[in-house]
Amino acid sequence: MGEFFEIFSDAVRGLLNESSIVLFFQGDNYKFLIMICIAVFFIYLAIVKKYEPLLLLPIAFGMLLVNIPGTGLMDPPTDNTHGGMLWYLYQGDELSIFPPLIFMGVGVLTDFGPLIANPKSLILGAAAQFGIFAAFLGALAIGKIINIEGFDFDVNAAASIGIIGGADGPTAIYTTTKLKPEILSTIAVAAYSYMALIPVIQPPIMRLLTTKEERAIKMEQLRPVSKKEKILFPIITSIVVISILPSTASLIGMLMLGNLFKESGVTDKLATHASEAMMYILSIFIGVTVGATTSADSFLNWQTLGILGLGLAAFAFSTASGVVFGKIMCKLTNGKINPLIGAAGVSAVPMAARVAQKVGQEENPNNYLLMHAMGPNVAGVIGSAVASGIFLTLFGN
Repeated sequence: MGEFFEIFSDAVRGLLNESSIVLFFQGDNYKFLIMICIAVFFIYLAIVKKYEPLLLLPIAFGMLLVNIPGTGLMDPPTDNTHGGMLWYLYQGDELSIFPPLIFMGVGVLTDFGPLIANPKSLILGAAAQFGIFAAFLGALAIGKIINIEGFDFDVNAAASIGIIGGADGPTAIYTTTKLKPEILSTIAVAAYSYMALIPVIQPPIMRLLTTKEERAIKMEQLRPVSKKEKILFPIITSIVVISILPSTASLIGMLMLGNLFKESGVTDKLATHASEAMMYILSIFIGVTVGATTSADSFLNWQTLGILGLGLAAFAFSTASGVVFGKIMCKLTNGKINPLIGAAGVSAVPMAARVAQKVGQEENPNNYLLMHAMGPNVAGVIGSAVASGIFLTLFGN
């Protein structure tokens, strides 16, 4: 009997020594507990607050899994062992495969009709990208101002940080994997988190920069857009944009291909699968693997705080610049444009447009800005891809 208990106690000790429970209390592994708490908080935001749950929930759960010590889910393969499951899925991010495919699904779900009907909204979409370049310059300057290790961002890191201002997760991932893959986890978490928090971040900025009278402006109904125009738009846009910036071919090409699937009327099944099954599968893969890059070792540092702060500033500046240009266009058109639609110039489709609609209806319940805001919103998708192409052309290999 004594021998049995000895064997049993040895087995229990062996299990405890190999378990994550023991590992949590070794060295500075307490940091993993901090990351797990952050992951649980994000899960709360996704489920209870419903902040972009399709993105935030898989990211948060990937973050939770990778910060349980000993799982090996993100371990790369060696000569003697296979890699972790999530490491293999992550190659779709690192090789820049998943983000362009997501753009194909986005293209199917995007209606460029409001942009075609009101081409002036392209200006608002472009204006909202100013935050990208402001954050880029800020990231380069911050190392000169704050003498803290990790804040000395080079041009590649600064460009990756700036893209957060476009509020476009796939574009941020695509750009960062090309320019600065070492900071991908922080960039991706910042980009998707701020996308999810658009209903919280944007309204105060919009109210601060506009008057009650401006927010109450009702806009005229948009003209009908013909089927021919909708078919020609993705073809012409692809030729023009990619010819000027070939580095945008993956993102713009897939975006416009998806839109052509939708508008052509002859590829309904392709459009359905690209926007539903494929889109959801890729969202799971991207979300979980992005979350799985946020191990405590790489995430809990001063550089992360700098990136998160600059990313928030970029997003706020993008919103503000869109609204300011909206005010300018309001003056130039004698009050025919509601400045709120400028905030929708960030490329979070269609959430930013819905926020503009909601803030407008607070002042005028009969105000329907959604379709007007969709013009700058879809222009912002193109604008963030163009900004990415500029950075890749200037600083890519």
